[in-house]
Amino acid sequence: MLSMQDVIDYCDLDSGEIEAIAEHEHIPTMLAAELSEGLLCSPEGVCRLHTMIIENMEVALEAGRYEHAEGLARTYQHLQRTHPIPTVSNY
Repeated sequence: MLSMQDVIDYCDLDSGEIEAIAEHEHIPTMLAAELSEGLLCSPEGVCRLHTMIIENMEVALEAGRYEHAEGLARTYQHLQRTHPIPTVSNY
Protein backbone atom coordinates (compact mmCIF):
# COMPACT_ATOMS: atom_id res chain seq x y z
CA MET A 1 0.00 0.00 0.00
CA LEU A 2 1.29 3.45 -0.88
CA SER A 3 1.70 6.03 1.85
CA MET A 4 0.77 9.67 1.37
CA GLN A 5 4.48 10.50 1.23
CA ASP A 6 4.93 7.97 -1.59
CA VAL A 7 2.16 9.69 -3.54
CA ILE A 8 3.60 13.17 -2.91
CA ASP A 9 7.04 11.98 -3.99
CA TYR A 10 5.51 10.73 -7.23
CA CYS A 11 3.66 13.98 -7.94
CA ASP A 12 5.23 17.08 -9.39
CA LEU A 13 3.65 19.21 -6.66
CA ASP A 14 4.48 19.63 -3.00
CA SER A 15 2.21 18.68 -0.12
CA GLY A 16 0.89 22.24 0.32
CA GLU A 17 -0.21 22.39 -3.29
CA ILE A 18 -1.90 19.00 -3.08
CA GLU A 19 -3.63 19.98 0.17
CA ALA A 20 -4.85 23.18 -1.51
CA ILE A 21 -6.44 21.12 -4.30
CA ALA A 22 -8.09 18.88 -1.70
CA GLU A 23 -9.40 21.91 0.17
CA HIS A 24 -10.74 23.57 -2.97
CA GLU A 25 -12.39 20.47 -4.40
CA HIS A 26 -13.52 19.07 -1.02
CA ILE A 27 -11.89 15.72 -1.71
CA PRO A 28 -9.41 13.52 0.16
CA THR A 29 -5.74 14.34 -0.25
CA MET A 30 -5.02 11.10 -2.12
CA LEU A 31 -7.62 11.98 -4.76
CA ALA A 32 -6.22 15.50 -4.95
CA ALA A 33 -2.79 14.05 -5.69
CA GLU A 34 -4.28 12.05 -8.55
CA LEU A 35 -6.12 15.11 -9.82
CA SER A 36 -2.90 17.13 -9.72
CA GLU A 37 -1.31 14.90 -12.30
CA GLY A 38 -4.15 15.61 -14.71
CA LEU A 39 -4.03 19.34 -14.05
CA LEU A 40 -0.32 19.53 -14.84
CA CYS A 41 -0.82 17.89 -18.25
CA SER A 42 -2.22 20.98 -19.94
CA PRO A 43 -1.85 24.77 -19.84
CA GLU A 44 -5.53 25.02 -18.90
CA GLY A 45 -5.00 22.65 -15.99
CA VAL A 46 -2.03 24.65 -14.71
CA CYS A 47 -4.15 27.82 -14.90
CA ARG A 48 -6.93 26.02 -13.03
CA LEU A 49 -4.48 25.04 -10.30
CA HIS A 50 -3.42 28.67 -9.90
CA THR A 51 -7.08 29.69 -9.70
CA MET A 52 -7.82 27.07 -7.04
CA ILE A 53 -5.14 28.36 -4.70
CA ILE A 54 -6.12 31.99 -5.24
CA GLU A 55 -9.76 31.13 -4.53
CA ASN A 56 -8.71 29.28 -1.36
CA MET A 57 -6.83 32.41 -0.23
CA GLU A 58 -9.92 34.57 -0.88
CA VAL A 59 -12.13 32.23 1.16
CA ALA A 60 -9.60 32.14 4.01
CA LEU A 61 -9.34 35.94 4.08
CA GLU A 62 -13.13 36.37 4.01
CA ALA A 63 -13.39 33.96 6.96
CA GLY A 64 -10.69 35.81 8.91
CA ARG A 65 -8.32 32.84 8.70
CA TYR A 66 -5.27 35.01 8.14
CA GLU A 67 -2.63 32.45 9.12
CA HIS A 68 -4.14 29.95 6.71
CA ALA A 69 -4.19 32.62 3.98
CA GLU A 70 -0.50 33.30 4.64
CA GLY A 71 0.29 29.60 4.29
CA LEU A 72 -1.64 29.49 1.03
CA ALA A 73 0.27 32.56 -0.17
CA ARG A 74 3.55 30.72 0.45
CA THR A 75 2.15 27.70 -1.37
CA TYR A 76 1.14 29.93 -4.28
CA GLN A 77 4.61 31.52 -4.44
CA HIS A 78 6.10 28.04 -4.72
CA LEU A 79 3.62 27.12 -7.45
CA GLN A 80 4.49 30.28 -9.37
CA ARG A 81 8.17 29.31 -9.30
CA THR A 82 7.71 25.67 -10.23
CA HIS A 83 4.67 25.85 -12.54
CA PRO A 84 4.22 29.41 -13.79
CA ILE A 85 1.08 30.40 -15.62
CA PRO A 86 1.64 29.41 -19.27
CA THR A 87 2.04 32.19 -21.76
CA VAL A 88 0.71 32.22 -25.29
CA SER A 89 3.41 32.27 -27.95
CA ASN A 90 3.03 34.73 -30.78
CA TYR A 91 3.83 33.14 -34.09
